[in-house]
Amino acid sequence: MIKVVVTGTRGIPGIQGGIETHCEQLCPRLAQRGADVTVVRRSDYVGATAGLKEYKGVKLFDIASVKSKHFEAALHTLMGVLYARRVMAKVVHIHGVGPCLMAPVARLLGLKVVATSHGSDYNRDKWGSVASAIIKLGEWCMMKYSNSVIAISNEIADGLVNEYGYASKVHVIPNGVNEPPVPQSYDYLNELGLTPGEYVVAVARFVPEKRLDMLVDAFGRISTCGKKLVLVGDSDIDDQYSRDLKAKAREAGVVLTGFIKGDKLAQVMSAAALFVLPSTHEGLSISLLEAMSYGLDVLVSDIKPNMLPELDPLDHFHVDNMDSLCNELYRKISKPAARRTYNMTKYSWDQIAIDTIMAYRAAEVDYYTT
Repeated sequence: MIKVVVTGTRGIPGIQGGIETHCEQLCPRLAQRGADVTVVRRSDYVGATAGLKEYKGVKLFDIASVKSKHFEAALHTLMGVLYARRVMAKVVHIHGVGPCLMAPVARLLGLKVVATSHGSDYNRDKWGSVASAIIKLGEWCMMKYSNSVIAISNEIADGLVNEYGYASKVHVIPNGVNEPPVPQSYDYLNELGLTPGEYVVAVARFVPEKRLDMLVDAFGRISTCGKKLVLVGDSDIDDQYSRDLKAKAREAGVVLTGFIKGDKLAQVMSAAALFVLPSTHEGLSISLLEAMSYGLDVLVSDIKPNMLPELDPLDHFHVDNMDSLCNELYRKISKPAARRTYNMTKYSWDQIAIDTIMAYRAAEVDYYTT
């Protein structure tokens, strides 16, 4: 049985974020396949699950974190690496390029390192030049010191290999999606004042690169054909951007749900007329995959990570272009909503778990060279 400690994530279960959703789906499946998996959680984020020691066969270990957007992930990952050494784990699995600043420490402690790149985080709008440079250094550490590197898309993998080499250690393993749950009722929609098929939904954290403020502005510029806009999500840290976004949304009559999951999210997603993702930066959006699994019509920015082969050219608008967003948004919502069928075969979490175990095995037999 391979013993793995997972770090770099805020934790599981029920914690907002793409990496968190990824780990919540993947780690129990790794445990089902015989891995001894522990997820190191940031105690400030665990909420009602504080004190929980196990989730679906996955061990949970909470460590306090420094509440800072600049230092939190790296410092907490260091604590996770030290914990992995203390419990004599074979592999430490680090999620995100910034936390991989600690990959050299893990190697010095005798651990095998598997790292997952969820995208070039140093390109996110919230980072200044110094922070971006440090996160970029994390990416370099990931490629040089990891035994196996997982990239969640071909684009990410190609970018890493082209810049750093080490092609033999890179594995493309995408994000996944489950069969969507069927809501038992639409009581939550009634509570929100929403009518099935009469609203547009966006699901994202309230951070600048998601461009939700642009979506709110676009919705105010066009004839909405009687449809409402719903924003699902919130910010991790209460900052000026999130406060301004919420104020703008409320003034425009946008429905704000906050972070929701389970049946509430299923109700909102299953009955929407259109899903919109206007972001300037993504790895492989789980919220987009979920929208596709529900058969929703979608409109997404034309950045490379959103150019999925399962989508049509008319599902995209020019990134950061207000006129393009307005035109394509109106074209989509001015016609009756229709369910769509997408081929989601390659986004199976079960297959993703099998491929991740193989990446662990590859790390076990790897040897470190400079």
